Amino acid sequence: MNRKAGLLLFWIAAIFLFGSCKSNSTNPFDTMGVSSNDTRDKIVVISDLHLGSDLSFSENVKHLQRLEQFLNEIRLSSTVKELIIGGDMIDEWYIPTRSDTYGEGTQADFVRKTVAANQGVFDVLNGIITDGNIKVTYLPGNHDMGFTPENIEMALPGINQARDAGEKFATGTYYPEGYPQVAIEHGHRYDFFCSMTPNAIEDAPESFFAPGYFFARIAANSFTDPTTQEEATKVGPVTLNDSTNPEQYSKYVYYSLWKNIMENVIYVKDDFNEPIIKTNIGGLTKTYSINDIIPMNSETDGSIQMKLYNNLFTQANWEARQLYNNVRSLSEINAAMVGSLQTVFIDERSNAQYFQDPDSDVRVVVFGHTHIPMIKTYLNSKGDTCLYANSGTWEDKKSRDKNANIDQDVEKMDFVTIVPVKSDKNKLQVGLFQYQKGKHVLKDSKEVEL
Repeated sequence: MNRKAGLLLFWIAAIFLFGSCKSNSTNPFDTMGVSSNDTRDKIVVISDLHLGSDLSFSENVKHLQRLEQFLNEIRLSSTVKELIIGGDMIDEWYIPTRSDTYGEGTQADFVRKTVAANQGVFDVLNGIITDGNIKVTYLPGNHDMGFTPENIEMALPGINQARDAGEKFATGTYYPEGYPQVAIEHGHRYDFFCSMTPNAIEDAPESFFAPGYFFARIAANSFTDPTTQEEATKVGPVTLNDSTNPEQYSKYVYYSLWKNIMENVIYVKDDFNEPIIKTNIGGLTKTYSINDIIPMNSETDGSIQMKLYNNLFTQANWEARQLYNNVRSLSEINAAMVGSLQTVFIDERSNAQYFQDPDSDVRVVVFGHTHIPMIKTYLNSKGDTCLYANSGTWEDKKSRDKNANIDQDVEKMDFVTIVPVKSDKNKLQVGLFQYQKGKHVLKDSKEVEL
């Protein structure tokens, strides 16, 4: 080889190496000002990906490429220690009403179909796991509460799964290694509409799906087969005939919520008596009508009754259900029903469950579920500063107008980071970011001294 050719090869190699180093040094996870950026000590939390089996109606289509790009940044980072997926990763709830969720197949077939529909995302996730540099942890949410650990493992071999023990595998609280004062969960265990509901439907004793499952099915129908509020089917009138009866009052609260939802949020044009909600998952085998879900006055005595979930509406039942879902600080049933739709109620449960528990040392809590990203400060029962963060969502911004001009590149795509502060190793910074146009945009950050 002559000298000129040798120099040319040298410069090509140098440019390649320089480019590689430059690319790595500008990884946004490795250049965070609060961190020393010299070791793997950062935790990244994402949730509510809502990856669907069919991109014709999935809640996450427009954001898939950005999600893949974001995950590749994590994979190439030299300082991320763990990626935590905080629930609602694979979605088997948001399915249009007349669709048979599994078709002629099984849950495993549904998972394979979802992986294929979102192949790029799963390829990167599996690459992160296979590389072995970054721990990947998954915990269930309500939209994926029915998936068995085996089927999640099939989609993501080697993933760490954080689930409550035994039959309560549909919830899970995770304490990252080295951080016993950090608790991460989806947040649906506190939600009247979404927490596990065993033995609630008489003809489906194996089901633990909550009323929120039917909300999601109707919501999918509302967006895939849209109508207007004016043309939508209206909920029939119901009268509270005995306001002194706590159960009747709670059923009326429940009715009022459904009336508001069906007429202002997920309005549809269907005949409410027509059986259109195909199930065949989660221990449910029938096809239900919308009127099977909504309370009505009994023709015999005028009391408020319903075909599904009729026995849920006592304080005793709600308390037993909370205990089943491993909730320690119990809430009142009517506040829980209303609060489930206002979302702030769910966020506040972080304070009740962890910070106000005198036996808890948790100082940082991260939920998903509400889709509203935030960081809030609390004082625990000992007077110490604590932080609650919500990791938001990666679902698309939905519209019934198929021609709506929405810049999805600045919508949602939220994530949370938990990073040791370089100036004081006893401090953690919790950061809330949005992934806007491929950039990390800091929305809020707070520090807590452990």
